[in-house]
Amino acid sequence: MILTLIEEAVTAGARRRRCSELMGVSARTLERWRSERVDGKAEDARCALFHASSANRAAPSNKLTDEERLKVLTLVNSAPLRDLSPNQIVPRLADEGVYLASESTIYRILREEKQLQHRGRQKAPVRRGSSASRSHLATRPNQVWSWDITYLTTPVRGVSFYLYLIMDIWSRKIVGFEVYDVEAAELSASLFTATCRAERADPHSLVLHSDNGGPMKGATMVVTLERLGVLASFSRPGVSNDNAFSESLFRTLKYRPEYPSKPFANIQAARGWVSSFVRWYNTQHLHSSIRFVTPEDRHTGRDVEILAARQAVYKAARTERPDRWSGATRNWAPIAEVKLNPESTAARSDNRAAA
Repeated sequence: MILTLIEEAVTAGARRRRCSELMGVSARTLERWRSERVDGKAEDARCALFHASSANRAAPSNKLTDEERLKVLTLVNSAPLRDLSPNQIVPRLADEGVYLASESTIYRILREEKQLQHRGRQKAPVRRGSSASRSHLATRPNQVWSWDITYLTTPVRGVSFYLYLIMDIWSRKIVGFEVYDVEAAELSASLFTATCRAERADPHSLVLHSDNGGPMKGATMVVTLERLGVLASFSRPGVSNDNAFSESLFRTLKYRPEYPSKPFANIQAARGWVSSFVRWYNTQHLHSSIRFVTPEDRHTGRDVEILAARQAVYKAARTERPDRWSGATRNWAPIAEVKLNPESTAARSDNRAAA
């Protein structure tokens, strides 16, 4: 094909050397093609060799069989798993002692079957630039809490209920919550005091992070934190993602399939729905940031045993079919530490340059 095009251009008056340069073919190769023929045609012999080798190439020994592929498709489309993404499916199967294929293989199968779409009600996440504030480190539960308030709609225009939520950033557990019909620093202080008591947290070793809203910085809340010896941490003004843990939690809450499509009829209905969400989130939701264990398991330390069992499942699968593993097995080691708004590499470089 290439030689034919070049010869046609030369016949029309073009220079052969210039045509070969434009086609990315050396003059020497072009002369060889002119003197050789493949099946009587002026073609690149390399193309014929490539197609011949491709046709005779054996399938990889570690390729899934048709039966295994069908098993994967049947399982991921079954009732318990059809609304979950592969990164949720894989750990759930590992907890049952089952290994079918890697997460990337399941993604590839779904993509080939045109079943790879963003599942659930929420839109695909959008990554934004980092704008980190002062960072705090958590290496165990009840060291760093993040909290915020979000609106819950009511049938009355301009009137809302207010959901107060406190999250432990190390375990992602919702440690305290309440629904009120007003925003007030007094209510915030009451919820925080009750949460400390319920969690038996040591206030002197606790950091409480929030944004700069009135209930967060109100006099009653500030006095309560000072009295208990809690270190208060606040987002920088105008930086929306400085309280990312709470914002992410609210996003999960409001895009749950069970989230009501109509406003809450009364505050009792709102409190009932939030209570059921918290139970699901703490005890059933496999959180992607903590190796796909539930916040409750992470908070109580049961994640160590769960992750060790998953590691054993993967080790056994690799022993059975080592040809399907090009490197180490998936990392199921527990997350050792969690940082509140860790600085990005670029931010650290800027800070060093400024210093």
